[in-house]
Amino acid sequence: MRTTLSLSLAALILGASARTAEEQNALSDPTAECAWYDYPPVTNVLASYPPIGTPVKGIMPGDSAGQAKFDSFKANIPNIAPRGVDGAFATDALSKYDKTDPDCWWSFSTCAQPKLAGLKPDIFDVPEPRTLGYGFDDGPNCSHNAFYDLLQQNKQKATMFFIGTNVVAEPLQALRAAQDGHEICVHTWSHRAMTAFTNEQIFGELWYTMQIIKVVTGYTPTCWRPPQGDADDRVRFIAQQLGLQNIIWKHDTFDWHVPAGQSTPEEVQKNYDDFIALVGKGEFDHVGAILLAHELDNYTMQTAMDNYAKLVKAFDHVVPVGVAFNKTQPYVETNLTFPNFQQYISGQSGGSSGTPSGSGKPSGSGSPSKSGSAASPSNTTGQQGGISAGVSVKAPAAMVLGLLGAALVL
Repeated sequence: MRTTLSLSLAALILGASARTAEEQNALSDPTAECAWYDYPPVTNVLASYPPIGTPVKGIMPGDSAGQAKFDSFKANIPNIAPRGVDGAFATDALSKYDKTDPDCWWSFSTCAQPKLAGLKPDIFDVPEPRTLGYGFDDGPNCSHNAFYDLLQQNKQKATMFFIGTNVVAEPLQALRAAQDGHEICVHTWSHRAMTAFTNEQIFGELWYTMQIIKVVTGYTPTCWRPPQGDADDRVRFIAQQLGLQNIIWKHDTFDWHVPAGQSTPEEVQKNYDDFIALVGKGEFDHVGAILLAHELDNYTMQTAMDNYAKLVKAFDHVVPVGVAFNKTQPYVETNLTFPNFQQYISGQSGGSSGTPSGSGKPSGSGSPSKSGSAASPSNTTGQQGGISAGVSVKAPAAMVLGLLGAALVL
């Protein structure tokens, strides 16, 4: 028997109320920013989505569009076995893997040029010289207003890689990213190792993140980044069928090490300083860079803010990744366009139209952007590179959403 408990009721139990985007964006106290609020466009559809904070088990019951999309290409998925269970690597995954790297497994070799014909190379740098492809993983974070305010004040756009369950928990924060003009990409539903999922789980991790981003912002992403950088040709094939271009990185701040207790702030600052020093040494005189950084918590965001002016001073241009590739249509929907590279650096807005807002359902299709360099990056992290603390759902949200998720399946 299905219980009809709604998240709105659960929110009322916690004393929550609806909040507008303007009200949320005006908050300056992190505690107030992270206070639980009800957002009906999400709560009204939550029963159609996987539980938050856990790996997607498969296509949700009743999701005929998702099932039809998966069925349309599943017979052609490369015959590559999962490297673990539910997004966790098997302990012998690396040791047993063929050392010739037949699957272009990034976690093994940082391979970015797929071995399977027809797959687009991963993007790990940008074609414009002395240019930084600016972006952040693991958002949206509930207390990001100071960070986003800084970007807004400097008319700076970035590429934001959003975790699906974070979008569920922080919908107004996700909406702000779209309204501020940032490029939004998929960072999977549960932030696990993608090669350690079944085919259907890989599909679900991407599909439901695309879906919830569309519900909140009105737009369907055409780009993604695998947690830990973990992808092989099986994962790439499934993502490409969903119109998603894989964007990884060649340089890492390792800012995520501090929340994980693996580094000190001083070590992370040295990583920033060493990266910035490469600009002066001519490292990016011919091809620009992508730097891994995170919207993970107040520390990583403050560190990004502290280093923003240094990056702007060092590089000739700091732009979203898509802009560096002249990707003027960032989403499946065609009513919003971004400036091309020349328009962006000259301060022009391009042909932008449309207003991000929560509505409708995604089509689950679209064309990936032009791919980046084909050679393997040489300065990437290894299998554990890029791993962050994962889903940063605030405690009240996790409690309420978990309660609702349990009730809906009774």
